[in-house]
Amino acid sequence: MTLLLLIIFLTFTAAGHFLTWLNIRHLRLHGSGVPPGFEGYLDPETLSRTADYTAAKSRVGLFESIVGDALLLLFLFAGIIGAYDRWIASLTGSFILQGVIFFLLLALVQGLVDMPFSLYRNFSLESRYGFNRTTPRLWLTDLIKSAAIGTVLITLLTAGAIGIVLLSPRLWWLWVWGFLAIVALFMQYLSPYVIEPLFNRFDPIRSDDLEGKIRALLGKAGIAVGSVMQVDASRRTRHSNAYFAGIGKARRIVLFDTLLEGLDPPEILAVLAHEAGHWKKRHTLKRLLVSQAVALISCYGAFHLINNGSLPPLLGLPAASFPAQMVIFGFILSLAATVLTPAASFLSRRQELEADSYAVELSGTPDALATALVKMSRDNLANLHPHPLYANVYYSHPPVVERVGRLLSEKIHEPKAN
Repeated sequence: MTLLLLIIFLTFTAAGHFLTWLNIRHLRLHGSGVPPGFEGYLDPETLSRTADYTAAKSRVGLFESIVGDALLLLFLFAGIIGAYDRWIASLTGSFILQGVIFFLLLALVQGLVDMPFSLYRNFSLESRYGFNRTTPRLWLTDLIKSAAIGTVLITLLTAGAIGIVLLSPRLWWLWVWGFLAIVALFMQYLSPYVIEPLFNRFDPIRSDDLEGKIRALLGKAGIAVGSVMQVDASRRTRHSNAYFAGIGKARRIVLFDTLLEGLDPPEILAVLAHEAGHWKKRHTLKRLLVSQAVALISCYGAFHLINNGSLPPLLGLPAASFPAQMVIFGFILSLAATVLTPAASFLSRRQELEADSYAVELSGTPDALATALVKMSRDNLANLHPHPLYANVYYSHPPVVERVGRLLSEKIHEPKAN
């Protein structure tokens, strides 16, 4: 069984790397043409920079993936997990403390592995193409804050979950799922007001006129927001974005200052109308329900496999601690997730198109959303010519050329009346 798992993992990994190569090759062959709807916004130099940027990002990502996969193979299939498990057990007899140390040290190793890639991505790749605005001091400060927050969360989640296992050996799968679901819900409230301000400055949007238009637009959709904020994303990057944060009365709109600089007010409203579409179509709720259903099934699956002792033999181990078995289970789960990736991507793309359609219905300006997508793609050097197979497997959004073409073919509707 160990050999079979290894073969499956290597096959999936090779297939992913092949798709990345295929995507880069497709861009090199077809990336020089200006797509319909992008005329006047792109020139040959921008297209060339887009191709170079996409290829460079893909190569870095590919190398990072190879390094990560190699370390994972060594840890799981070269006997390191067993030796690591025994060493952790020798440090303390506490069941809870063993789990906390087990996962904290793994997170530390993962952070150390990620660090050189983060440095290269920020201060070489992103700087080369004019995106990076992060200073070394800011990068280090972010790293320290992230590490501190991660340490606290891992400690609390691990201690809480393993404590539940001790208290309820037969039903821990249900209570652990409930515990994690409550924490995830709590973080939806906590993050916008406690965690995110540790990294960025959030201010009320400076244009009263734009704020009024935003509230009027969302009012038509029946969406109430607590505040409309702009964030100083330009301290770190030239990339742009906008999103809804929080839930219930804590919900707010966050606009990157780079987005406010790059788009006209009608385009900003069209982007927010798209985000409103996700709420009105209940995409956020559906994703939450699906993720919680998967989490519940996963918790029960882990309980069942741990109880019958099926996990250690999968890696040729005579025995393994609870944390080690959870790592093995997580590896099995990742293989299943790989198989389901195309289906998940398809459903996500369909929801994005539904949100686009709702944005047109709400704002009545498909051309504004189209030009917003064109400008954001140009400014972010987004790949306009992905290989269809790569896009079908990995893209959570339809290729932007497809979205723009679809929007420009729409008839302009009157704004939706409440």
